[in-house]
Amino acid sequence: MSSGKIGVTSDNLFPIIKKSLYSDHDIFLREIVSNAVDAIQKLKVLSSKGEYPGDMSGAKVRVVLNKKKKTLTVSDDGIGMTGEEVEKYINQIAFSGANEFLEKYKDDVNAIIGHFGLGFYSSFMVSSKVEIITRSWQEGAKAVKWSCEGNPEYILEETERETVGTDVIMHINKESAEFLEEQKISEILGKYCKFLPVPILFGKKKEWKEGKEVETEEDNQINETTPAWTRKPADLTDEDYLAFYRKLYPMADEPLFNIHLNVDYPFNLTGILYFPRIKNNLEVQKNKIQLYSNQVFVTDSVEGIVPDFLTLLHGVLDSPDIPLNVSRSYLQSDSNVKKISAHITKKVADRLQKIFKEKRDEFEKKWDNLKIFIEYGMLTEEKFNDRAESFFLLKNTEGKYFTLDEYEKLIKETQTDKDKNLIYLYTNHAEEQYTFVEAARSKGYDVLVMDDILSTPLINKLEQKYNNKRFTRVDADVIEHLIRKDDGEKKELSWEEKQELSPVFQAVAPENGGVSFIVDFKDLGEEGAPMVVTRNEWMRRMKDMSQFQQGMSFYGDMPESLNLVVNISHPLVRKVLDEKDQALGETLNSLQEELKNLKKEEGTLEKITKGKKEEEMPVADKERLEEVRKSLSAKEEEKRNKLKEFGRESKLAKQLVDLALLANGLLKGADLDKFVKRSVELIR
Repeated sequence: MSSGKIGVTSDNLFPIIKKSLYSDHDIFLREIVSNAVDAIQKLKVLSSKGEYPGDMSGAKVRVVLNKKKKTLTVSDDGIGMTGEEVEKYINQIAFSGANEFLEKYKDDVNAIIGHFGLGFYSSFMVSSKVEIITRSWQEGAKAVKWSCEGNPEYILEETERETVGTDVIMHINKESAEFLEEQKISEILGKYCKFLPVPILFGKKKEWKEGKEVETEEDNQINETTPAWTRKPADLTDEDYLAFYRKLYPMADEPLFNIHLNVDYPFNLTGILYFPRIKNNLEVQKNKIQLYSNQVFVTDSVEGIVPDFLTLLHGVLDSPDIPLNVSRSYLQSDSNVKKISAHITKKVADRLQKIFKEKRDEFEKKWDNLKIFIEYGMLTEEKFNDRAESFFLLKNTEGKYFTLDEYEKLIKETQTDKDKNLIYLYTNHAEEQYTFVEAARSKGYDVLVMDDILSTPLINKLEQKYNNKRFTRVDADVIEHLIRKDDGEKKELSWEEKQELSPVFQAVAPENGGVSFIVDFKDLGEEGAPMVVTRNEWMRRMKDMSQFQQGMSFYGDMPESLNLVVNISHPLVRKVLDEKDQALGETLNSLQEELKNLKKEEGTLEKITKGKKEEEMPVADKERLEEVRKSLSAKEEEKRNKLKEFGRESKLAKQLVDLALLANGLLKGADLDKFVKRSVELIR
């Protein structure tokens, strides 16, 4: 028997490892099991070279929980260690600059373990004492036992072990009693070890008998040693890929298709990525890729490690070039990880391009479930954007699909405006905007469907890239003004006429629901709708973008502002105007004459006082100018009130406004009920 001190140049090691009990404490089992797997694989290499005569076909790792003794043991049939090797690999944790490093990373146990290969010492995170019983593969080697109680003191002595291999016995401390529960150990093994290349056994298989769960005699193997990504694509069927996906995500819908990665230069990378059916919500999709290193689970939080848009994919990535025991910040800055990330982006784009070229019909059928992923990639990763533009699809209201180039050729002749801009008309809700869509189609225009959460930022990006292309939603203006051609002769109202008519229709526009209406007058022809509600394209986009960009939230808080466009050529509108003249003609003429005289007097007084300082103005003139301006304001207000009163009493005016609101899905509740009753009354 011998004893001594572990060769570590800092007494801080054990306190730091134990401190991590409150953050990363369950990784200890991953570390110990991974070491056991490594030991078996090393002995298999020796066996394959004929240097070890033993049978390795049944080699395994066994995890044993003894709640009574409060121990958790990991045993392997691997290469084992001699006493000298224990001294070298377990006791001599001497490394240069240890004190500085430990101090710098004292709050990040992953960085310490990964940087110096201290995986075994993670066992002290949960143990009051750790024992190693090991027997080397070398002929004549004697078994040895090493024990330590979480301080630099250790004991090393000879012992008995019948077979080659190693047992790591962890005496679980009081603070870590949860690791003496079978369910907890099963969860950790299931998370970190379910695809390790060596059989991992824990307990016995269970089955239901007579209404209760009972143990069988059969060992319970918790892992699959040859998961799908470790096999050649030629050896896998579509059903194999689907079965593996179900194993990874038992509750998920079936994926659209997959990519099998198999790279051996300039780095090693294998894996299978699946394209899920992405819903119109980005956040719930993320963190579904599982990152492995030599089949050992590293993390499923891959944001910052792979490009953001790839986090929408599901599946597995495995690379020995990905450090196993390091922090996320280390992974994000690692050069190999960055190279792997760039390669995956290229492979994903190449795969999509290939499917599009070879199976376009299948690609189009899956587009609605795929487009958010591609749009997200185009918005966040420029290299992917450059590749994706060749297979990105636009879908129109007829359900036909076009590439960007194909669609430009389709609409170039009919949808180029007078300034040589190509106008892409779109709807974000074909049913609600049906009237506008049909108006555009009747003009010979084509209308796209752009109805997902990323449509607005994507439109902005395309417009920035192509200066002569504009996207306009079909309800942004009346059809005559959506694509401005050479201006024909149209009726135009003077500013004074608009000032007189606006109050009539403003009085019957809704004032609730946080929506304000701006009344405008245009000549839409006798066959056009009497009134149309439109939404300003720029303002609506700003409100949409407020959901995505910091610093734009004030747009989202602004009230909805809509345009109520009155068609001055429509017979029903003219009828309202005629009724207004009949009801208010004499009153308005009288008010207009008074206003005319007051404005004339105002002008005269302004000339008299022009250029004079306040103290130089005659008091009488100054007082009279003030009186005239008050009278003007009062008369203008009186005129507006008369017009508003007429508008409120005009059932026809209210009916026309409600029809426009109804066409936009804006007429609801009590207003809709009143509209129905008024409609019955008007058609009697």
